[in-house]
Amino acid sequence: MAAAASRERWLAASLCACAALAIASAPWALAMPVLNFVFKPLATLCVIAYASGRGGVHGAQALLRRWVLIGLWFSLAGDVALLWPKEGFLPGLVSFLLAHLCYLVAFTRRQRLAAWWPVFAGYGVVAGLILWRLWPGVPAAMQAPVIAYVLCLASMAAQAAVLWRRREPRGLVLALGGALFITSDALLATHKFAGPLPLANLWILSTYWAAQWCIASWLAPRLPAATA
Repeated sequence: MAAAASRERWLAASLCACAALAIASAPWALAMPVLNFVFKPLATLCVIAYASGRGGVHGAQALLRRWVLIGLWFSLAGDVALLWPKEGFLPGLVSFLLAHLCYLVAFTRRQRLAAWWPVFAGYGVVAGLILWRLWPGVPAAMQAPVIAYVLCLASMAAQAAVLWRRREPRGLVLALGGALFITSDALLATHKFAGPLPLANLWILSTYWAAQWCIASWLAPRLPAATA
């Protein structure tokens, strides 16, 4: 267990370092885009490595781990696509939509979808407010994909909160991950469709990687005998 904890601390430190360098690539900091191209994918790879060391290798826990990891790999594809903000926005949107669907599959292995309807209603209101705020700036060709994405994202976050409500182990950190993902994507969409935000990279990316780390932390710690 000590070795696993040491590995996780090392990965957390590596994620923080990669995230800091990716964020510092922005024009308001070092103005070195190459840092973003190198360290943005590396930061997400740190989360993938972290998730790979958690969860079971057999049975139900292995299934949860598999779906979370697939979601993280789709997220990495989205990260790479968004390195080209204009040309890669739609591929990135689709990649992250698939990531959220994978997370939903994992979460619904533990509780049925919308098992606590009030949180779905609450996140539905949040999704509606986000769309209302962004709608004037969303191009017609992007409106359907954006609606689909926001609904999928809100459902993922709401289902994460369902698991917390139903006292799922590590449910609180999972619910926090869902809320942080909503925050990150709302900031990203506002920056793109409603006008530039100050220090956008800092707020968008820090909440994004915090969200992914929280989702990966939902997976059970690996027992020494790999029987988790």
